[in-house]
Amino acid sequence: MFDSLTAQRLAALFVAALLLLNFPLLALWDHDVRVGGLPLFPLALFGIWAMMIAAVAWIVESDAGDTRDGAAAGAHRREP
Repeated sequence: MFDSLTAQRLAALFVAALLLLNFPLLALWDHDVRVGGLPLFPLALFGIWAMMIAAVAWIVESDAGDTRDGAAAGAHRREP
């Protein structure tokens, strides 16, 4: 189903986002604490969201380990 390593990493990141942004783990941040005058809960939500976007960008843009056998790793590149 997921032939490339990139697809597997994106699927794992999706599952991690589901876990991090659902009740049991998200309840850890729901306290009356302020960081720099801002409530902790929205800061945690924004931080997790920003890290997920950065991780997706890093996975999609990285070329290392794009395929399992490595035969087509350079197939999308043009010769000079």
